[in-house]
Amino acid sequence: MILPDFIVVNENGLYCRYGDFYLDPKLPVKNAVVSHAHGDHAVSGSINVYCTEATSAFMTLRYGKLAAKQFCLFKFNEVFRIGEVQLTFISAGHMLGSAQVLMEYDGIRYLYTGDYKVQPDATCEPIEWVKADVLITETTFADPSVQHPDPVTEIEKLNGIKSNILLGAYALGKSQRLINLITTHCPQKRVLVHHRIMPVNLIYERFGFSPGKYELYGRKLMKEQKEYVYIVPPFTFDSYFKAKGVKRLFASGWKNLQTNEQDTLFISDHVDWNDILQCVKFAEPSQIWTLHGDGKQLKNYFAGNIEVKLLG
Repeated sequence: MILPDFIVVNENGLYCRYGDFYLDPKLPVKNAVVSHAHGDHAVSGSINVYCTEATSAFMTLRYGKLAAKQFCLFKFNEVFRIGEVQLTFISAGHMLGSAQVLMEYDGIRYLYTGDYKVQPDATCEPIEWVKADVLITETTFADPSVQHPDPVTEIEKLNGIKSNILLGAYALGKSQRLINLITTHCPQKRVLVHHRIMPVNLIYERFGFSPGKYELYGRKLMKEQKEYVYIVPPFTFDSYFKAKGVKRLFASGWKNLQTNEQDTLFISDHVDWNDILQCVKFAEPSQIWTLHGDGKQLKNYFAGNIEVKLLG
């Protein structure tokens, strides 16, 4: 029997009392199961952090000794237990080391997707599909009107821009994917990266996922028009709003982050509406619980067929 309170939301985040652990807690806790290393999912200070090795490397890079009192590392498809709950990390395809969390208790399989991506990405492990009685999915873009374009078609837009480009992107995950796409599909471009992106790239390379061809930014280089693409984190991108001699673009699935209507770069690391339906098809859940966004569209779509519960 599916337990309606197997996962509940409290002030610390998503809590499973049957195993006494949190999924991607918002605050430090005793037992934290962390799906991936982005800051809105991986906070510092928890006592026991259960995650993949790559996730621990990124958390240590960001937080140092405060990342966790103890890391408990597991490979994909390796079974472990916390309390009475059996857990398995399943590749999520969102970024390097990102995992879905399969939780089994009293014969029922609960699958927490975390953030996940269906589109191919050479800089991380591909998504893996598993069956589940309850699918706990993110709904960041759970709207029938949202369909992410082909990332290759999007990145090839850069080939038509002959001036230097200032490209805003999140330093962890998105920047490495962009370097790879540019290296593969825009070979004449020269990729420069902000100094804060360099240590992240080194971790990717250590785990066998080289982003591609890039070099550290130098002020003198950007003074020449040699089709440079300078990839910078959001805070730097925002501070360069008066930059001259460059085309400013921001790579994201969010329309409000595009800098203009003429030159857009819609590259998302999340699932869109059709991707979520694909996940439901493979997982074959009896119930769907939604997180991170608006799950009402899914609730209406599956009305009468699959029970959909909005967790938040």
